[in-house]
Amino acid sequence: MDAGLRHEIETRTAQTPPDDPRAWTRRRLAPADWLVSVPPACVAELDAVVARLRPSPPPAESLVPGDFDLEACAALMAEVRARLLAGPGLAVVDRIPVERYGWRENQAIGWLLASMLGPVVAQKRDGTRLYDVKDLGKTLEYGVRRSITNLDQPFHTDGPWLAIPAAFVGLFCLQPAVDGGLSRFVSLLTAHETMQRRAPELLARLYRPFRWDRQAEHGPDEPRFSTHPVFARAADGRLVARYYEDYIHQGHALAGEPLDDAGREALAALRAIVDAPANWVEFCIERGQFQYLDNRQFAHSRTAFRNAADPALHRHMLRFWNRPEGGLDLEDRLLA
Repeated sequence: MDAGLRHEIETRTAQTPPDDPRAWTRRRLAPADWLVSVPPACVAELDAVVARLRPSPPPAESLVPGDFDLEACAALMAEVRARLLAGPGLAVVDRIPVERYGWRENQAIGWLLASMLGPVVAQKRDGTRLYDVKDLGKTLEYGVRRSITNLDQPFHTDGPWLAIPAAFVGLFCLQPAVDGGLSRFVSLLTAHETMQRRAPELLARLYRPFRWDRQAEHGPDEPRFSTHPVFARAADGRLVARYYEDYIHQGHALAGEPLDDAGREALAALRAIVDAPANWVEFCIERGQFQYLDNRQFAHSRTAFRNAADPALHRHMLRFWNRPEGGLDLEDRLLA
C-alpha cells in the first residue's frame, strides 16, 4: 500500500470509535430496543384531534402540532427521537388505533406525529410531502420507484442521490400485506467498522465519488445523475452514509462512465456485509405501527409481498421524510 493511500485511509476512518453501540448486530438487538408503546393519554389526544377535524378535515400538510393539545404525543415522539439519535437508530411506535379513524384522519395523525420530529420535506420534485407507499401495478423501469410496486427492495437509504438526504424516514402502516412485505434494518456503522477491519483499502474507495441515478426527479435540462460518495464525515466527525447499490450502477450507466474496478469491488464487499443475516433484524410491520429510522446511518429493505384480493385491503403505508437543513423542496438549491 503506498503512503498516500495509507494516509487517506487513516484520516478518513480513524474517527469511527471502536465498539460503537449503534454498530449493532442481530444478536445485540431485541424488539424491546425499538418498540415504543403508545400510552392511553396519547390515544385520547388523537381522538380529540380527529373529533375536532372530522366536520371539515383540512389537508394534512396544513396542520401544525402546536395548534392542538398533544402533550402526551410530544413525549412519545421525543422518545422516538432519542431511539433514533442515541439508541439503535430504529423506533417503532406500537401502536396507533388506525382502524377507528378514516383515511384522511389517519393522514392527519401521521402528519402531526411526523412533524414533531422536524420539518417534513418533499419526496418528489412536484413537492409531494405525504407519500403513499403501495403497489400501483407499474412495471419497474426508469423513473418508477420500487416503493410503488410489490417487488422486494434491497438494502438502501432513501433519496441517496440528493445533495442532503432525509435525516429520518417514517412509515405509518395503514394496512399490511396479506403475505410478505417484511421490514429489515441494518446498521451502516456496523458495515463501516467491519470494512475498516477487513478491507481498509476498499473502504477508502467508498469515501470517493460515485454517480447516482436521480430517479427522474430532476428538470428536463438537468443531468440524470448526481455525484456523491457512499461514506462521508459531517463537520462534527459523525459518519454520514448513503446507500443503494442499484442506483450507483444505474448512475454510472446514465453518465456513460463505467464503474471502476475498485468501486465495483468495494460495493460488493459492502453488500456482503449488509446482506449477512447476522447483521440485520427483521419484523413484519403491523397495522397502526409507525416505524422510523435514522436514514443517514442505517439502511432498510423490504421483502416482496402479496396483496389481498380486495383492493381496500391492499398494503398501504404513508411515508414521511424529515430534514432539518434547507427548505421543504426535494432538493433545495442552497444544499447543492
